Amino acid sequence: MMADNLQSSIVRDFRQTLLWPIQLMTENSDPYAMHCPWKTLSADPESKWVEIKDEFLQDSPHLSEARYQEFVTFLPFAQRFLYGEGRHGREAGGYGESPIHIFTRSDISHVRIKLHDEPESLLLRVSHVELYFFFDIDVAMLAFEVTGNDLPLKSAMEILYRLGRTYPNYWDDTGEGGHCAERIEWLDKQGGVIARSDYEDKGRYLAYVKENHVPCVSLHWLALLHPLVPHYSGQQGALRYREIEYQRMPLMAYLSFDDVSQLSRGDMIRLGLVCQPWHSETLPFTEHFLQEFEKNNCYDRYWDESRVDPWSTTRIMCTGQNFVVVGSHQHRVFTNEKTGIKRHYQNQYFLLFLIAHFQKAALLMLSDRMVQAISRLDIQREDSVKAFRARIRHATAVFLRFTHRYWFENVSDQAVAKDLFTLMLKQLDSVSLFEKTRRRIMDMAEYLEGEEIKRQADTVVRLTVVTILGLIGTMTSGLLGMNLIDLTQSNLMEKVAYFALVFIPVSLLTFYTVIKSRRLSLFLDALSNEGAGLRYKLSKLKSVWMGRLED
Repeated sequence: MMADNLQSSIVRDFRQTLLWPIQLMTENSDPYAMHCPWKTLSADPESKWVEIKDEFLQDSPHLSEARYQEFVTFLPFAQRFLYGEGRHGREAGGYGESPIHIFTRSDISHVRIKLHDEPESLLLRVSHVELYFFFDIDVAMLAFEVTGNDLPLKSAMEILYRLGRTYPNYWDDTGEGGHCAERIEWLDKQGGVIARSDYEDKGRYLAYVKENHVPCVSLHWLALLHPLVPHYSGQQGALRYREIEYQRMPLMAYLSFDDVSQLSRGDMIRLGLVCQPWHSETLPFTEHFLQEFEKNNCYDRYWDESRVDPWSTTRIMCTGQNFVVVGSHQHRVFTNEKTGIKRHYQNQYFLLFLIAHFQKAALLMLSDRMVQAISRLDIQREDSVKAFRARIRHATAVFLRFTHRYWFENVSDQAVAKDLFTLMLKQLDSVSLFEKTRRRIMDMAEYLEGEEIKRQADTVVRLTVVTILGLIGTMTSGLLGMNLIDLTQSNLMEKVAYFALVFIPVSLLTFYTVIKSRRLSLFLDALSNEGAGLRYKLSKLKSVWMGRLED
């Protein structure tokens, strides 16, 4: 029997990294202005966030070995994205030393989480809290990592399942938020409560959704992001955001066991899919549904079911939304702080996960911009049409810059990093999303270009009509001569009077010709048609003043 794995299997080293992508709202600003939210956040005197000075930018003459290993994992274009171009980038202008700006806050020391049916709360250490901004893309990523030791498998599963929830899906009979922890608290170094969840406050969530038609974020997550505020809330704030994806944040997890081989297939699948804990001998879903789980979601380069080699006890599972690494605590290939899987998890694997989810979030943000532009278009109002054109052109320009600066389907030629990034893109369906977004934006850009060509052609037709009709008067006056009236002996007032006598009716005739230019162009087209009869041509002449204008 393996039913007691939930209590008997102990996670000696537990790490969970949440990654929350949010969309930064900039619609009230000039769409062509460069938005620099990191400058706004740095200038806020009430902000707890402090910008990190990257190790590459510090005064030390040498880079740490761990950071060096991380750097050389990636291809040159990915290195420019992650680390910038240093001094050369600063001298060249553009985004400067790096396109990524990272902020951190150090006031949150621990997380206290109360799980349902657990008598005591669990205390987890906060390893780091970081907020990532990206040059020229209105997306931010919150990275929040917690760690713990000697946790029962059941508790570890519950934390994975419940910690990263921004709001409840429903409320059970007891009034507790569905899929959420009973209570989550951010604690400072002295153990004081900085913020507390409010999943049980059903009235707040229902009222907010009814009024704003967007989900309501729990209070402890609101406090963590402050001074960033939800876009539709009544809170004051220069930086406003809204969620891009589902209410459960993408997550990474690292779990080290005494003997990972004791875990059943059901335990493994629950960890990989981040499901609620249940008896080890059962599966979370049907066998038919899970028959290709190992093939599609497991990267078993370091995993061997037969356990012939003692180091082959590391399994990496990726579902796109989740990235989970499990292994045995006693093997250095898994736990080595310098070159083992644990170090890779904290550095290279995290960056792979960050890039993949940033790309998806950026594409979803651009798609949302297109939807907003269409939804606010009123074709009856000229100012609305002009604003629509400006938004579409801006979205097209941002997409092109994103494509050449941030979009790549491969970031490393190292075998493991290359394979894992490919698996992430496949599970997230990012390549398909990119193609769909590109087609939609390019289709809209082509439509606007077609409209512009149509307007230019219409202008040319109008000018041509005016020129043709003006040619009649020009040739007539040229044939009769320009000196029909001898004004050489007239005084200035007489000359001005004669000039006005000619200028005013000619101007009125020209303006009237412009007004009727579309109708006149249709008449001239009919007149040039040798196959048309006289009656058809006369009807077109009549339509210059009467009848409905043909489109």
